[in-house]
Order: sequence, then C-alpha cells, then structure tokens
Amino acid sequence: MSAAFQIVLVTILLSILTFFGLLGFMVVSPNQARVLTFFGKYSGTVITNGFFWVNPFYTKRKITLRARNFETDQLKVNDKMGNPILIAAVLVWKVEDTYKAAFNVDNYEQFVKIQADSALRQMATGYAYDTFEDEHASVTLRGSGDDINAVLENLISERLALAGLKVVEAKISHLSYAPEIASAMLQRQQAMAIVSARKTIVEGAVGMVEMALEQLSKREIVQLDDEKKASMVSNLLVVLCSDKSATPVVNTGTLY
Repeated sequence: MSAAFQIVLVTILLSILTFFGLLGFMVVSPNQARVLTFFGKYSGTVITNGFFWVNPFYTKRKITLRARNFETDQLKVNDKMGNPILIAAVLVWKVEDTYKAAFNVDNYEQFVKIQADSALRQMATGYAYDTFEDEHASVTLRGSGDDINAVLENLISERLALAGLKVVEAKISHLSYAPEIASAMLQRQQAMAIVSARKTIVEGAVGMVEMALEQLSKREIVQLDDEKKASMVSNLLVVLCSDKSATPVVNTGTLY
C-alpha cells in the first residue's frame, strides 16, 4: 500500500467522521425542547437553551413549549332541552410532558383539535341554553359564563392529559341558537320581556292608585263613594298602564 493511497484513505475517513460529528450539533431555542431517541429507544429531552453536541446517531425531534391558541369550528349540537344551537370555543394550551406528546399520540396537534371538539360537544349537551328553557337550572350556557368555562376547561384537560398537554384557558367564543329556531326564540324572549315589563308597570300602577286614594282620603280633599272610587281606579289604571300617552278630558261641570 503506497503512502499516497494511505493519505487518501485517512482523508476520507476523517471527512466521514467530521460529517457525522457535525450532525451531532444542535441548537435549543427558548421555549423549545428536543426529544432524543437512539435506534427507537427514548434517551431523554433537552429543554435547556443553548448550543449542544450529542451522539450523531440520536434522532432529534423538535417540540415547542410555547403556549398556542386554537379556536374550534362552530359546532351544531342540541342543548339539554333538545334545542339546536351553534357553539364554538377558544383554547390556550401548551406541551407539559414532552415524552407523552411525542410517543403517546400520533400527532398531538391534531389530537388537540379532535378532543376539544368532543369536550365542547359533551359540555353543550349537558346544559340548557338559558333559563327560558329550564327555569330550575342553576347553570346555563348563556348565563353562567365562568362556571361553563370552568367545566369546559376540566373536560378538555382530562382528555389532553393523555398526550402530556396542559390547558391554560378555555372559553366559549360563540353561542347562539341555530338559524332554524333563532327567529322563534327571539320572539319568545321578546314576549317574555314584555310580560315582565308589564308586570312591573301594573305593580307600580296599583301602588300609585292606592297612594292617591289614601292621600285624598287623608287630606279630605274630596269624598268619594265606592262607585266613584271604582271609576277613579279604572281611569288611573288605564292611564298608568297604557303604552300610549293618554288624552285627558276636562270636566268643567260639577263632580256629580
């Protein structure tokens, strides 16, 4: 073997070793991690920021530890009372256990989307949209924002724990009746609001009539028999409870 051939052989070997040596260098940026495997065996996770050299035969998988936002599609589901509603949610999540995220599921990002939709659907079917539907409900989708968000967050957290993911926050971002019943439900809500307002008006009017009769009798301004009291009460209630301005009629004659 000639000296020239030996030099060429050594140069080739050194080049190969240098190439494999360079493959071992890696950079870990802030809020990132590298999951290391050696021929299918888990060897550890590097979460310290900086420039490192590891065994070139390690497989290095990058996983971000940053918090990420995800908004579900608008789901059409039936609430507890069977009414079709549209609902969506915003989820803030991040990787907490890199081993589970890398090896317990095929794709943890897709896992988040599917499980978030599933949890949102389960939560929506367990509560009424509003107290209009269930008067005895202590928690409703529309009227109990903090409680509903807490329930949703717990449901999603239970599902994402398998993949080593942590739910930072989960909130309802959209909630409405489905288009086919939205108009009817709006009319119903308006009718109930009108009834409630009328009830308040009547209660106030009765109180004002009672006060007027009491003051007239106490000050002895005028003496009214039962028939005139009934007529006065009727007129006052019409004026006070009417949704339009009353047109007064001035009596220029005697009271009787």
